[in-house]
Amino acid sequence: MSPPTSLSRPEDELLLCCARTSRTSEITTRVEALIRAGVDWKYLIRTSNAHGVAPLLYWHLSSVCKEDIPADVLDYLREHFLANSLHNLSLTRELLRLLNAFEAHGILAVPYRGPVLAATVYGNLALRRFLDLDIMVHRQDAMKAKELLTSLGYRPKHRLTRAQEAALLRSRFEYIFVRDDGKITVELHWEIIEHFALPLEPELLLGRLSRIPLGNDTVPNLSPEDTLLTLCAHGSKHLWERLGWICDVAELVRVRQDMRWEQVMAKASALGGERMVLLGLLLASNLLGAALPNQVLQSIHIDPMVGVLARRLQERLFKMANGKAEFFESAYFHPLHIKMQQRLPDKIRFCVRVATTQVVEDWKMLPLPDFLFAFYYVLRPIRIICRYTPKIAKGLSRSRG
Repeated sequence: MSPPTSLSRPEDELLLCCARTSRTSEITTRVEALIRAGVDWKYLIRTSNAHGVAPLLYWHLSSVCKEDIPADVLDYLREHFLANSLHNLSLTRELLRLLNAFEAHGILAVPYRGPVLAATVYGNLALRRFLDLDIMVHRQDAMKAKELLTSLGYRPKHRLTRAQEAALLRSRFEYIFVRDDGKITVELHWEIIEHFALPLEPELLLGRLSRIPLGNDTVPNLSPEDTLLTLCAHGSKHLWERLGWICDVAELVRVRQDMRWEQVMAKASALGGERMVLLGLLLASNLLGAALPNQVLQSIHIDPMVGVLARRLQERLFKMANGKAEFFESAYFHPLHIKMQQRLPDKIRFCVRVATTQVVEDWKMLPLPDFLFAFYYVLRPIRIICRYTPKIAKGLSRSRG
């Protein structure tokens, strides 16, 4: 395995070697060589936590040349690994409780990412970090699901007026709930990703469900092809700022040798999200050695923007600022988002939706009574223009340079 040329530190290469559930003898040899050459352990631990791959880092380091790893480093990683394991078990137990409650009340609820991804793709709940629970329901069941979650000890993360809640259900894609003890967050979805050209609504997905074992129960699960689409849409929305999200794609490709690639690319193309899917797959291949079929490689070659975007994101992945990972700002809108759209109508639709879709931040910035709610549709474009025009101009000038 040859590391990407954009890496500037050996610790970054070491993290890439460990961001997987299995390794070849070549990778093992490289890991041992990097450790013996000397490691900035504080940097490595900090970066692994920021990228959500600390469990995998410990998984690998606990079985290679431990005599060359400081005892306090292994102790810290072990404690982090055990804490993550307990946290994941707690979330999984809660997920099963919620799914059983939804089923008892006639609500079809489908979990994705989180525990089901850890179980089906990583093969071990302890190897993937997840912080909340993502559950998909039909849009028409959202309020019924809200009432049920409230009865089970949850409350909306944000206090909303009736007009705000109606706007959220109409134009947004998730409703966030927090358990009363503050320990667990549930994101209720009726559409997978907002604003992007991958409107993966439940109606498109629920007919292709299977059931998988989870704990002592079985739960509904998205097909591998739909899982890949959702992972690539999610990573693209967040500009692939975390290695853990790229690892999700690489592990899915590795595990699902039966992936129906023609179906994946056909669905992505029909939804206008082919470039996003190709970008996620290319990052998984470049950084983590995911083996891609010829038809995918050919599609990447045909669209040179995929390679341009991959290089841009790889360059930013491990950059540091003020001792912390220099992730892209929690961007609601970024020039790279537009470049991820392949077709002009999708670019226009993306911009229009960003400019017109209400978000909680708008309501918190300027609380208005419900009878003035329509005024937010005037304020929203103004806020977007003021906030993002300088960033877009800077990004465009950089791309021209």
